Amino acid sequence: MRPVSVLAVCAALIPVTGWAFEEAPMLAEKVAAGSLPPVDERLPEQPEVITPLESVGVYGGKLRRMLGGSNDHNSILRINSPQGLTRWKPDFSEVIPNVAESWEVNDASTEFTFHLRKGMKWSDGQPFTADDIMFFVEDLLNNSEFYPTPPSRFVVNGEPMQAEKIDETTVKLKFAGPYGTFLTELATPLAQEPVIWAKHYCQQFHPKYNADVQAMVDATEAVEDWPSLYRLRCGEVEAPNRWSNAERPTLDPWIITGDGYTAGSTRVVMERNPYFWQVDTAGNQLPYIDTVEMGVAQDNQAIVLEAVAGNIDMQRRQISNLSNKPIFAENAEKGGYKLLNMINSNSNVMAIHLNQTHKDPVMREVIRNKDVRKALSLGIDRDEIIDIVYQGQGEPWQIGPRPDHVLYNEQLGRQFTEYDPDMANELLDGAGLAERDSEGYRLLPDGRRFTFNVNFTGIEQPDWGDTLEIMREQWKEIGVELTSSSVERSIYYSRGEANEHDFMVWGAPGGLDPTLDPRDVLATHPQASWYAIPWTRWYLTGGAEGEEPTESMKQRLALYDQYKAEADQKKALDIFRQIHQLAADEFEVIGISLAPNLVGVVNKNLRNVPEAIPSSWMYPDPGPTLPQTYYYAN
Repeated sequence: MRPVSVLAVCAALIPVTGWAFEEAPMLAEKVAAGSLPPVDERLPEQPEVITPLESVGVYGGKLRRMLGGSNDHNSILRINSPQGLTRWKPDFSEVIPNVAESWEVNDASTEFTFHLRKGMKWSDGQPFTADDIMFFVEDLLNNSEFYPTPPSRFVVNGEPMQAEKIDETTVKLKFAGPYGTFLTELATPLAQEPVIWAKHYCQQFHPKYNADVQAMVDATEAVEDWPSLYRLRCGEVEAPNRWSNAERPTLDPWIITGDGYTAGSTRVVMERNPYFWQVDTAGNQLPYIDTVEMGVAQDNQAIVLEAVAGNIDMQRRQISNLSNKPIFAENAEKGGYKLLNMINSNSNVMAIHLNQTHKDPVMREVIRNKDVRKALSLGIDRDEIIDIVYQGQGEPWQIGPRPDHVLYNEQLGRQFTEYDPDMANELLDGAGLAERDSEGYRLLPDGRRFTFNVNFTGIEQPDWGDTLEIMREQWKEIGVELTSSSVERSIYYSRGEANEHDFMVWGAPGGLDPTLDPRDVLATHPQASWYAIPWTRWYLTGGAEGEEPTESMKQRLALYDQYKAEADQKKALDIFRQIHQLAADEFEVIGISLAPNLVGVVNKNLRNVPEAIPSSWMYPDPGPTLPQTYYYAN
């Protein structure tokens, strides 16, 4: 991982013996009333001590944010995370202890022994111990009813992770082969399963611990079996149900209240966790801010207007497009906010995933012709799109690590980015698509018009709609028809997962985090490797499901398995260079522009917020900057 320039809060193992801990006034009132234990009884014996970025804060206040519709659950995760065994340093340079106070790794990188914080508690006051991790590993991860296909992040050599309880605060996680990148994986947002499910609460939805669980299933609407009941009540890492049950205990700094985040929510409120396990250098239990309040908007423009009016205290999600920067700058003083600089870790603003596994055999054959893919890329005038849609910010680009990254591959990033409609027409003619209809559009071998019908999430990314509209006119010049329509995010995903698309568009990650999110060069992500979802299923199920990939992709996936097992960082990077070269030679995904930095807003009185923050799903911003240390200056 290449470090980025960002000021950072620091964490350290600082002995707290003899400290006098302090707590928020709203909690002190409950202690005085006898409804809550004293703060020193709520904290671990050795809470994590956080050195704030600027200064020790003061308690109180409300952090206001906005959610984009009914499926923006990751926005909650980003502000209320990370609470995994490990976490990223704020500068995105390395992983550090988090829920786990420390760890040891054996020489073979097959066994990871984690030491938890003695006396640490869930948000309901019950102990957090090795039993909670054992519950995940033994009763969920290795249960074929709950996970017919265990998550690949916990599988090595076809075998899911195993666990051994050493004592109440020590657990050993074991793999069937070397897993050199496991600690890094645990810092990503999708690897929090070992510590998000409290056994004492969630076991009531598991048949091993509750003989009457079927009766609960029968009494619950839209639930067919115990795994779906469990997920409804205890949530999943990346799903709205993680935030819909206020009864579910958590290790997060703030906890959901009321009805949580559901399909009909207009507002989501979280209150401080009275048992949160971090303190500052003065012994103040974190978080400083009392509540996080999130309104729910149905389109991004409404969120922009809330930001301009000064009704958002810290956010870049849904409003980070550079097109918003002028209006944010113009209204900053009146709205009482500053502009937030977001360091873009992405590779491309919009990647085009041509469906290599198209259900239509004719379209599949055409798309798998590399000359066709080259022609489609050469038929895009990227400079025009960058000037009109992105205000001249960016440069023609495909995918892959950014130019200043150690894994930069020039071919992967820059090939076929020039605008050359003459060459595009020549390539398409040579690919057997020379015949045209009366309107000048090319005909497929079976006589149908060569057409791409594309859905995109216009609420979240209106710039993609603008880009596709310009592409429609550009591709018309090479005889290819393009139609596009904006759909709600859930519809977008359901169609993609069902493999019912000609191509999908999404931002391309991997600019600064190419080994963490390789979805565009490796068919590994079941909800994002849109160029070949059946290949992804083949890989994740060990060939039991899906469709066998091309030889190039199989080579890359085999190399990826080698990469994950390699503990030597230099050798690991060399393996990834091979993956990138194979992807460059195959040229499966088309890009538009190198992703420029993004913009957000932050209340001018909010403190301990870095001047610049990495913007990445694998980070996931702003979580690793520790929003629990944010506070309002008096």
